[in-house]
Amino acid sequence: MSWTPQRSLSETDAVLCAPGNPHEIETSLVGGRLYRVYKHLWPSLRDFWLWAASEYSNRTYIVFQDQRLTYRDVFDRSVKAASLFRTYYGIQKGDRVGICSRNCPDYITAFWACHLLGAVSVLVNAWLPLDPLRFCLEHTECKLVLLDPERADLLEPVAADLIRTAGTTGLLVFDSLDGKGHWKDMQSFNYVMDHYPRDPSASLATDPNLHPEDNASIMFTSGTTGLPKGVLSTQRMFLTNLRNISVGVLRAKLRNGEELPSPKEGPQQGVLVAVPLFHVTGSTSLSMLATMNGQKVVLMRKWNVEDAVRLIKRENISVGGGVPTMVSDLTESSLAGHHLDALIFGGAAAPSGLPAKARKSFPAAILSQTYGMTETNSISVACAGNDYLVRPSSTGLPSPVNDIMIVQGDTSVPAGQRGEVWLRGPNVMKEYWRDPEATAKALTSDGWLRTGDLGSLDEDGFLYIHDRIKDIIIRGGENISSVSVENALYEDSRILEAAAVGVPDERLGELVAAVVSVKPAFYGQVTEDSLVKFARQRLPRFAVPVMVLVQDSPLEHTPSEKITKGVLRKLAHVEWKTRQMDGMGGLVCLRNTEPEELP
Repeated sequence: MSWTPQRSLSETDAVLCAPGNPHEIETSLVGGRLYRVYKHLWPSLRDFWLWAASEYSNRTYIVFQDQRLTYRDVFDRSVKAASLFRTYYGIQKGDRVGICSRNCPDYITAFWACHLLGAVSVLVNAWLPLDPLRFCLEHTECKLVLLDPERADLLEPVAADLIRTAGTTGLLVFDSLDGKGHWKDMQSFNYVMDHYPRDPSASLATDPNLHPEDNASIMFTSGTTGLPKGVLSTQRMFLTNLRNISVGVLRAKLRNGEELPSPKEGPQQGVLVAVPLFHVTGSTSLSMLATMNGQKVVLMRKWNVEDAVRLIKRENISVGGGVPTMVSDLTESSLAGHHLDALIFGGAAAPSGLPAKARKSFPAAILSQTYGMTETNSISVACAGNDYLVRPSSTGLPSPVNDIMIVQGDTSVPAGQRGEVWLRGPNVMKEYWRDPEATAKALTSDGWLRTGDLGSLDEDGFLYIHDRIKDIIIRGGENISSVSVENALYEDSRILEAAAVGVPDERLGELVAAVVSVKPAFYGQVTEDSLVKFARQRLPRFAVPVMVLVQDSPLEHTPSEKITKGVLRKLAHVEWKTRQMDGMGGLVCLRNTEPEELP
């Protein structure tokens, strides 16, 4: 598309970060390093919650199934929970409080109760099996643990051990229709709250004296190998995302010649939180964005597109999106044509054809792509509006407080060259909890985070993510981006999801394989041979998959809805080995190993 911006990039940031604006920046010494920081950021999560609860007291805060709670309702309950935590379980500033649950209102209540006391919220992946789940709680020495009934069932056999090894003083279970209702060595959260006899207001009178560099949260990386690593963030690191999340859309408006928008009048808007609250998208981004703006946090237990459509229409939700599969679901649902202010892509690279499809389904929405990770407390880079439409494969520009460097080996490379993406800023994690070796591998001494992503910058500073470094398939010395293979397969309109992986080959090292899921309307109608032929028309010969496994069911995902490539890689390896043993692999392999194809 052809487009002439009304403001240059430097003019845009000058307006965005002008004195007195929320995004005004200053340079401060943080942990011995100089960083650009947001000048008007709340000093702590406690201060932020006290402000929001006062500012929006009578507005609806949480919508979940048939429950509707105001900011005042949740604030009063969080104050009571904080008093309970301090009095019964000895929780003080810096103590770790583990929360491991599906999305539910008391998850948010417990989160705010932690931060009223200055405790560190440990948000544990609720889908973990027993051993890594236990590790997370023991490794962080959670003094108090809050669970939903499913996790209570899982942990009950080891609850006594947890109390002994982690120093846990209590395990509380959120009430739910699920589960058996009683667990050994655990108590009902509702029962203890209902029978708490003391005046809870005393918990507010005790000021934990929090500072921006005090510890705030621990969330866990969702790697598919080894035990999870606990990402420790300070108050400033966590809260910085409150400003970063809106940068992309605000820049888009300024680039079009508009002014910064004023708070919206009219009916209260909602923010749909379908991703888990233990993931940065659910916690530091969506739920915090809603809280900052006085919007409703509309919780879903799990993603279901028709439920999402119903909630978007009923709760006046103006911003849609999530990982690309969620966006794709919405574009093909009955919501198409509904007015949305913005549609956000995040969590994974969007298939190349998805932005155009989204624009057709939601023509009024500002399209936005974001980039970040647990280690950066969600968003560090964003691109929206016309800047995104003219660069649909870019993830955008760094936020006003973030820097990007592209590194090959130990050397920073210029625009246009590929290398590992390094990020720096006041939102980058403090460390991996009590894991100095892993921390040293991820963070340089001057605060640069090695992301593990392969990327490049253009002349204007826009970032392009080409792949995860570990997902590059090296065939006979030729580096093949799995994303390029996946994008080719996504051009077949019958394909719902695609994942390209490498399979071993004695002569070439690796060959390209793929696993795809088919949209329900085409179950049983898509063959491997048709997809290989389709890919051959769109890819270099060396990048055409030698094998495509076709599933009439969705691919396996992480809790944040990313495709779990580790699982699919193992699946492809087993199938490829079986085919070779059965004599099937040789013929398929010959398709793409002719001498002229070698680098």
